[in-house]
Amino acid sequence: MLLRRVPRAVAIARGVATGRGDRKLLLRQLFEPVSCTFTYVVADARSRDAVVIDPVLETVPRDLKLLRELQLNVRWAVNTHVHADHVTGSGSLRAALCCPTAISGASGARADRLLGEGDELPFGAFALRVRPTPGHTPGCVTLVLDDESAAFTGDALLIRGCGRTDFQRGCPRTLYRSIHQQIFSLPETCEIYPGHDYCGHTVSTVGEEKRLNPRLTLSPDDFVRVMEGLALPRPRIMDVAVPANLRCGIQDDVA
Repeated sequence: MLLRRVPRAVAIARGVATGRGDRKLLLRQLFEPVSCTFTYVVADARSRDAVVIDPVLETVPRDLKLLRELQLNVRWAVNTHVHADHVTGSGSLRAALCCPTAISGASGARADRLLGEGDELPFGAFALRVRPTPGHTPGCVTLVLDDESAAFTGDALLIRGCGRTDFQRGCPRTLYRSIHQQIFSLPETCEIYPGHDYCGHTVSTVGEEKRLNPRLTLSPDDFVRVMEGLALPRPRIMDVAVPANLRCGIQDDVA
């Protein structure tokens, strides 16, 4: 296993009443400070069924503690894509909780369930619906709550930004199209929960990003020029993270 000591992680709690009858969503936004990754625990507050989105290997002990404290039953551990900047904790959650893993079939990764457009991950009275949003990688998906009140956008759409497109077969024109067609078509009040943030933001909305995102308000051609000129450094652990994440984060040959 890859283990390293990290600074204290931050948890932000939200309880959200949603539209169908008296459903109540329990949402925890958890932060891993080395890769600036958000992990989300999304649960039905009544049935206690839950989904964990984009867990990080080093913070699995924190996540397990929270899940047990809240008495949640994890139905799915899902990745929005094959990450390059951290090793996923989905394999470790699977080993600890016997929960199935999920990722896009277009990712080329192994998981218990390979997701496609329109698929759902049910948990209690809720479900997350899959919208393909390739461009950062070919296998990126956005997970949208079934009443379209929240979207977990992974590395496709960030708050006032977007995922890079210069490795893992990324394509800026594809990313631009994915965001505009699959995310910006959601209600403007839909809350955006990204996979990373580097500036201290935690949540946005579709309406905010449509108006204020400095990259996504450009024309397609200008967006491509900006993305191709970023000249960002290569992720530090990419050569370790990508092969591990193609195996759902499992660090040996056991599926």
